[in-house]
Amino acid sequence: MFSFFKKKEARFVLGSPAKGKAVPLSEVSDPTFAEEMLGKGMAVILSEGKIYAPSDGMIVMVFDTLHAVSMTAADSGAEILIHVGIDTVQMKGEGFTGHVKAGDRVKKGQLLLEVDLEKVKAAGYDPITPMLVCNTTDYASVEGLTGNDVNPGDDAVVIQK
Repeated sequence: MFSFFKKKEARFVLGSPAKGKAVPLSEVSDPTFAEEMLGKGMAVILSEGKIYAPSDGMIVMVFDTLHAVSMTAADSGAEILIHVGIDTVQMKGEGFTGHVKAGDRVKKGQLLLEVDLEKVKAAGYDPITPMLVCNTTDYASVEGLTGNDVNPGDDAVVIQK
């Protein structure tokens, strides 16, 4: 009868930033990601080189080398880092194309970056792409949904307020 007095539990879902196989961060070869030092989330073993916004929000930073982008989700305030590949900063932007800049407002599913996966592999780098919630401690839980193939926008990370 008085169910409207009950506080609703806030739940937010981030979409996959790319097409590929969703895997736990523990499968990322870099301990910074695998040990969740920067936050919890998930990673995508890319099957194509396009990176999309996992939610509506604002771009905070696009790294000069175009290998990573950070944004703040509009609905949850989640601070999201999408890092394309391991040690790809060494490529100095070669094979990467940016489609957004700091300060841009984006919609879920909007193209953020493109990467030439063959160039990354030819240079000897792993193109696995972690997506982290850097302010994980602001939430009751942050859980990556892994173990299956994903398309951009498919549910990938569940955040509980």
